[in-house]
Amino acid sequence: MLNKDSWSLGIAVGFILPLLVYGLVLLILIPYGNVEGLIYQPRPKIPVLVAVFANLFPFRYYMVNKKYDRSGRAILLVTFLFALVFFYFFM
Repeated sequence: MLNKDSWSLGIAVGFILPLLVYGLVLLILIPYGNVEGLIYQPRPKIPVLVAVFANLFPFRYYMVNKKYDRSGRAILLVTFLFALVFFYFFM
């Protein structure tokens, strides 16, 4: 399923992976302190940045290893969109 060179696959991977990574980061941080302070503080930068830039790993995989240009471009497009939203809300 993940071995296709298509825009829709890249967009799906680009949206789903950061959401999963953000949830995983929060699950890791729950035992270590005040997660509400990370989520509801005015600037929850670190978990959001980790989630946004987690797309760099599948981007590199699809562009370098698989040579799937469309999927890689779609992942990069979604990453840029997430980065723009991050800068709009947090900077």
